[in-house]
Amino acid sequence: MSRTVYINGAFVPEEEAQVSIFDRGFLFADAVYEVTAVLDGKLLEFDGHMARLARSLGELEMECPLTRGELLEVHRELVERNGVEQGGVYLQVTRGAADRDFVFPKNAPQTMVMFTQARPLTGEKKGLKVISTPDIRWGRRDIKTVQLLAASMSKMAAKKQGKDDAWLVEDGFVTEGSSNNTYIVKDNKLVTRHLSNSILPGITRAAVLKLVAELDMEIEERPFTVEEVKQADEAFMTAATSFVCPVVEMDGTAISDGVPGPIAKRLNEIYIEEARKSAI
Repeated sequence: MSRTVYINGAFVPEEEAQVSIFDRGFLFADAVYEVTAVLDGKLLEFDGHMARLARSLGELEMECPLTRGELLEVHRELVERNGVEQGGVYLQVTRGAADRDFVFPKNAPQTMVMFTQARPLTGEKKGLKVISTPDIRWGRRDIKTVQLLAASMSKMAAKKQGKDDAWLVEDGFVTEGSSNNTYIVKDNKLVTRHLSNSILPGITRAAVLKLVAELDMEIEERPFTVEEVKQADEAFMTAATSFVCPVVEMDGTAISDGVPGPIAKRLNEIYIEEARKSAI
């Protein structure tokens, strides 16, 4: 049975969903997106994702076609119609369809699409093996746009080497993962890159940093090098549908003896516990 998806006010079978070939999301990647995790059939960190959506749209001089309440209603309807217990809801807003021109069109009806993806989010995590690759993305990574070709190329480079993912490097320092925020632990201190135009302000990142503070760990927000990753006591990443995921190898060098470290494992447990409490 096919999924029910949402497009511009209508719930339709995925086979019937259509977007114009002139849509600027297709022609220019002139669009933003969010992915909200679903656990036990409920939405995690919904308000955080919607706040970041509004910020991304604002940075690109776009409006949101729906209100927060309408967005919540559509998310819940999709989860219910598709029977999703664990997974995520993908949302994308484009500037709309207009004849091809680099200049932003005036008064073009925007395009909004949403769909669900069902997949397990909980369970034992074996730890990821990652490679380092040059960060070739554009300079406004703080805006969650659909310009994901560089991230896809990095992830494919890792897959070709038999690894799980890539951590991106610029000027000798790790920026973030191909689709996640990155962290190391050294001497009971957590280090993660500070917020700027260089990285996406992760919703899970914000939640996890609050939990780290509650564990009486020191947090140092600064860039770190690949060599620091290799010498770390632990390393991990965070993302909306991955939560806290240990990293056990970088460029062939084992981290934390090549097994998930206790801090990452505990943070993942606490994050899931707290996220369930506030799920809607």
